[in-house]
Amino acid sequence: MEEIIIKVKGKEYKVRVEEKGGKVKVYCGNDVYEIDSKSEIEPLFADIIKEEENEKGQIAVKAPLPGVIFSVNAKAGDKVKKGAVLVKLMAMKMENDVAAAKDCIVREIKVKKNDTVNRGDTLAILE
Repeated sequence: MEEIIIKVKGKEYKVRVEEKGGKVKVYCGNDVYEIDSKSEIEPLFADIIKEEENEKGQIAVKAPLPGVIFSVNAKAGDKVKKGAVLVKLMAMKMENDVAAAKDCIVREIKVKKNDTVNRGDTLAILE
């Protein structure tokens, strides 16, 4: 189970999230919400978290939102595990981790510290 903080209308909420068998349970206080992750969550964020695979099997990791590159934590040739943070993006006064979606090799990092990026800009190429 993963614990995260979400902000809604300026108020922060600590929630716990558990994924099991294609379902996501979100625990907030005494309330539990069960979501079919495939049908309800993915379409909402599909354009934000989209990774595009080209004909060579390489994956372009895209910026989920506009911001400034706070740090670059990987370099070309690195073998990284699923969840490894490739880039930290500063947006809305918060650090946002951009992580590898699967075990892979970093082929190219397209950004450097302090670069300004827009939503959808390519940050890295993975294979």
